[in-house]
Amino acid sequence: MFLDKLLYAKPIDQIGAQERVTRLFSRSIKKDSKVQALHLALSMIDLTTLEGKDSPGKVKQLCYKASHLHDSFPGLPNVAAICVYPTMVAIAKKALAGTGIKVASVATAFPSGMADMHAKLDEVKSVIDAGADEVDMVISRGKFLRGDYQYVSDEIAQVKDACGETHLKVILETGELVTLDNVRLASDIAMESGADFIKTSTGKVSPAATPPVVLTMLEAIRDFQTKTGKKIGMKPAGGIGQAKQAIQYLVMIKETLGHDWLSPDLFRFGASSLANDVLMQIVKQTTGQYQSKDYFSID
Repeated sequence: MFLDKLLYAKPIDQIGAQERVTRLFSRSIKKDSKVQALHLALSMIDLTTLEGKDSPGKVKQLCYKASHLHDSFPGLPNVAAICVYPTMVAIAKKALAGTGIKVASVATAFPSGMADMHAKLDEVKSVIDAGADEVDMVISRGKFLRGDYQYVSDEIAQVKDACGETHLKVILETGELVTLDNVRLASDIAMESGADFIKTSTGKVSPAATPPVVLTMLEAIRDFQTKTGKKIGMKPAGGIGQAKQAIQYLVMIKETLGHDWLSPDLFRFGASSLANDVLMQIVKQTTGQYQSKDYFSID
């Protein structure tokens, strides 16, 4: 069984991982490459609202923002998707009709994952019926930390089966996994069990998407692709709000996985405020002047 092999993987050198991150993040980017990177980062954003106070009106406003981010700057790409709670999927789907922007829904008792399997599968089926293009599930971290890796594998496999052709992103909630070794093991289990993407965090737990965690997950994807030939996507989420951070992650992707992953088909940023900063930086690179944050809607 694949789990037996995963449990005896070589431990991760945490100091070495941090040193590699430091080297990658210190790379200087020329202006032309920076502009291309900003455009690419914009196209990779899953614009997100996952608050208890979310309302139909707020979701419609976010969808409007997604499709009108750059009315004053035609030619820029759209964001990749809007990510919402299950009850808001139908609203987002209708608001985004004809835009090409996907609708992603969290599922499986987000953010805790504390529900029985029947309830989780019912929720997954309901969001797909409502029109979700992508499902972002959370794993049962309690089961994982107690060593019940087979349960975690089985739940991912069952959710993937329920998803059918709908893309499945598996959220590890790395802030609760404690060590990079756990992050690597959870990444491997998710990919072996059917994940189309692996995702760092719900955005509800700190720390979220830290650079060493993202590097660890990218290296897991690289090794899985080498072994199986399958390309798995990656989505860091939580704590990424600046264009500079996004560009640093794009350098990390290019150096770790290669050019094929520089696409929204294989890489996303889960963020709520990143789009504004990316737009501000694009305007700066184009005009030489910063616009005030007041020129961009908050949601």
